[in-house]
Formats: sequence, structure tokens, C-alpha cells
Amino acid sequence: MNYKSKKFFGIISLLLLPLWLGAQVPQNDEEEIKQLREIVDRQVDNYTNVLKLEDWQVFYLDSILTHDFEEMRLELKELRDAKISNNDAYSRAQDKWAEQIYNSLQGVFNEEQWAKYLKTGAARDKKARDKRAAKRK
Repeated sequence: MNYKSKKFFGIISLLLLPLWLGAQVPQNDEEEIKQLREIVDRQVDNYTNVLKLEDWQVFYLDSILTHDFEEMRLELKELRDAKISNNDAYSRAQDKWAEQIYNSLQGVFNEEQWAKYLKTGAARDKKARDKRAAKRK
């Protein structure tokens, strides 16, 4: 996993950790959305450079990440607002949207790009999601 990917996942984790844990988030929705947009922009730039994406792929990548991260943010916010304290509920929501992104990107990247994407940590993350899903059953 390269430095930029580690940094991205670290930032996402830190941004969403309070939501996952059901803690109060000291910022408003506008600030969360702005931070999320910055993270999406950085990730799109990273994948564009690493995977040598074409313009149409950049458009789809940006659209997928923007939509799915926002939906994940809203779902985690609903859990937090409902004062759900079960960490598994937050983990399930995060895994659901990470899986959605994974599946969506498979249709956007060509075989070579997909192989590189998997090497950036996506394969390891998928394996961990699958392991958690199996454990829940």
C-alpha cells in the first residue's frame, strides 16, 4: 500500500471515527461535507495519477466516491443521532459502502488498473470486509 493510500484511509478513519463510535461530532454538516469533498478530491487525484485514468474514468470515480461517501456519512449520522452505541452497527454501515465503492470501481477500471487498485490495499480491505461479514453470520 503506498503512502497516499495509507494517508487517505487514515484521514477517512479519523474523519468518520467519531461517527462510528457514536460520539458527538463537534462540527456541523457543512464542515463535514467540505472535509469529505477534500478527501474525495485528493483520492481522485491519487487514483488518476497512480492508475493513469482517462477523463471519463475520472468523472465516474469522482461521482462514485462523492455519492457513496455522502451516503455513508448520512447513514453513520443517522446511527449517531439515534444514539446507537453498538460499534458493529457502524462497522456494518462502513463495510456496506466500502463494498459498494469496490464493486462500482471494478466496472470503471480496466484489467491493468484494477490489478494496481487491488495492490494499493483494496484487496486486503476486501478480504477484511469479507472476514467481518462471515463473522457476523
